Amino acid sequence: MRNEEILAQISELTEEIARLPKGYISQKTISGKVYYYHQWSENGRKKSKYLKDAEIEQLSREINRRKELQERLKLLRSGHKTPRSEATQMQYVLMHKRTAVCDIELDDASGFIRKIGAIHAPEHLPVGVPIRDGMADRKALGDWWTDRAIPASRSGVREAMETLNITNTKALLVKCFGLSLSDAYWICPRDIDLTWEGINFFTNPFSDDIGDVLFGAERKVDALDLSSPDNTSDGNLKKRWRIINGKRCLVKGGSNPFRQQPFNEVIATGVMERLGTPHAPYTVAWDKGAPYSICEDFANENAELVTAWRIIQTQKKPNNVSVYQHFVNCCEALGVKGVISFLDRMIVLDYIIANEDRHMNNFGLLRNPETLQWLGFAPIYDSGSSLGYDKTAAQIRSGREVGCKPFKNHHEEQLKLVSDFSWIDFNRLSDVKELVTETLSTDAAEDYLDESRIMAIAQSVERRIYTLAQLAMMQAGPQTQSTDDDVEENVAEHYGPKLIP
Repeated sequence: MRNEEILAQISELTEEIARLPKGYISQKTISGKVYYYHQWSENGRKKSKYLKDAEIEQLSREINRRKELQERLKLLRSGHKTPRSEATQMQYVLMHKRTAVCDIELDDASGFIRKIGAIHAPEHLPVGVPIRDGMADRKALGDWWTDRAIPASRSGVREAMETLNITNTKALLVKCFGLSLSDAYWICPRDIDLTWEGINFFTNPFSDDIGDVLFGAERKVDALDLSSPDNTSDGNLKKRWRIINGKRCLVKGGSNPFRQQPFNEVIATGVMERLGTPHAPYTVAWDKGAPYSICEDFANENAELVTAWRIIQTQKKPNNVSVYQHFVNCCEALGVKGVISFLDRMIVLDYIIANEDRHMNNFGLLRNPETLQWLGFAPIYDSGSSLGYDKTAAQIRSGREVGCKPFKNHHEEQLKLVSDFSWIDFNRLSDVKELVTETLSTDAAEDYLDESRIMAIAQSVERRIYTLAQLAMMQAGPQTQSTDDDVEENVAEHYGPKLIP
């Protein structure tokens, strides 16, 4: 191995190790209950953090990954070859539909980008990936690439990886050429004649094998077909893509104990219909006694989704600029129109349904992947983690403990960002209470939702609509500049059991 290659690997490993958590996981038994803690040293001081159940698995994987990389780094620095086989280093071209963007080298086993080569079309790099000294930022491109993988925190993913005999969901990215049903990016192996027309999932069939495994089905054959958009689906809830009546549809479950998210999507659909807000419509289907939401893919091969998270990576946010204003500034710098109007409608919806998970990957813009023209905001989607989805009836009635994203930590503060309420026809919202009760009161749902809970949810929505109407009558100007109560970490919700020590 050449010296420059060794130095490049050392640099890569050092950067990745720095992003991974230090320390170890310990456990304590208190009053007969076991609690887990992340413990580490920082500046000579021991630190400890309580871990929720949903955090333990992912943190354990990250700590083990750090140890593995440290061993590799130790070997490299001592002059020995890394355990990584040279045969696993694969050469690809990152493609944007039919446009060659840049050359990349992947570790076929782990799925990580090891090296970026020549850049062919810098303007087609993923949004938010900068160019420095004529080279694409490897960390930024690597983060974008690994963000395409199934998150390790998704419900049922550990069992799926055991079935598939893999240790890293990022390894699946390579198996499907990184293809997605959200955008037009993919990777083409060097010197292999593949075309967008021949392999994309928007116009070609795809395998159900990965989706079956992710939904808990037993592996039926030794040779699974891994060509599936399920390899690049994000989020922590159980989900899969299906072709239903010729349309690409996302099927998504709910979290225990109430399995409420699929019903919430239907309610959110009804609220947005009454508000006149562009949205992705949802329905509910049942499988083996469990509810699932279904929505048609709003992206296509000529209109790809670029999430708000990617948009805010295009500029560095000054400390004195609010998260809201930073997003607006980034959009306006890109030439995007109608930002304020869209955000007004999204914030109002999220207040009405008490949405707790509108993080920066749960809304975004549509773009033409060939012309790079911005087509406007994507219809509002993924509103299920709302309406007290994980709370008791008493907690819902109290109105407390309701989180908020993407701009403020509390809905009352986020409402202050709205520039105009005059577009709301409150007469059309007069039957939302009935919409809630009818959606949640089906015979099939009674195993998950009792009458007391349904009434608490309906009354809470009615109460928020009343409050919104009062606010609309006495509205002051929007408070977009203040950084008070700003969200610091826009990440998706975890849906595991919540323990409070």
